[in-house]
Amino acid sequence: MKPGTRERLVETARTLFWEQGYAATGVAQILEAADARSGSFYYFFPTKEDLLLAVLEQYKAMLDPAVVRPVFERIDDPIERIFGILDGYRMLLLSTKFQHGCPIGNLALEVGNAQPAARQLVAENFTGWRKVIELCLTDAAKRLSSDLDSEQLALFVLTTMEGAVMLARTYHTIDAFDAAIARLRDYFSYLLAKGKGRTRRRANRPRPSTH
Repeated sequence: MKPGTRERLVETARTLFWEQGYAATGVAQILEAADARSGSFYYFFPTKEDLLLAVLEQYKAMLDPAVVRPVFERIDDPIERIFGILDGYRMLLLSTKFQHGCPIGNLALEVGNAQPAARQLVAENFTGWRKVIELCLTDAAKRLSSDLDSEQLALFVLTTMEGAVMLARTYHTIDAFDAAIARLRDYFSYLLAKGKGRTRRRANRPRPSTH
């Protein structure tokens, strides 16, 4: 069944915003690509920013089916799930020849203080992504140090990913991305070794005498 006009406008705008940016995409271009009339556009979206908000809501809805579930269905280990998600961005960079990075990161650079509703939705998208990483860390909690702050570590993973994507696009090579993720992998190896040491000490701790 052919998507409705609103759905076509949102999906077309999502693609164009990702490919060429929000500011560079005009309403007329969206209408032509979506095969829609201007009257229909303004019926659903009084302004272009209203369409941006719908796009950002769509990204929130897509996080689980498009980003998370495909990785979780093929990888069981919670730590490896984190790196599986990161590898998805690597493949995206390669498949688009470094033209397109994280769509939320791209929009974050364009949304300013004059667009508080859009900025809030960008933040909600980032928060949703971080929560997925936090879930992985929670599932791996027994293998990690007890004093680990999973919220802050998830933020660090997000920051690493966004920076790695930006550098890969800037240098037009995957080397910068791979170097950043390799260092993140080293840090996780340290955390896992630290957690293993904690488990070993607990196992070797003398049990209280029952006499």
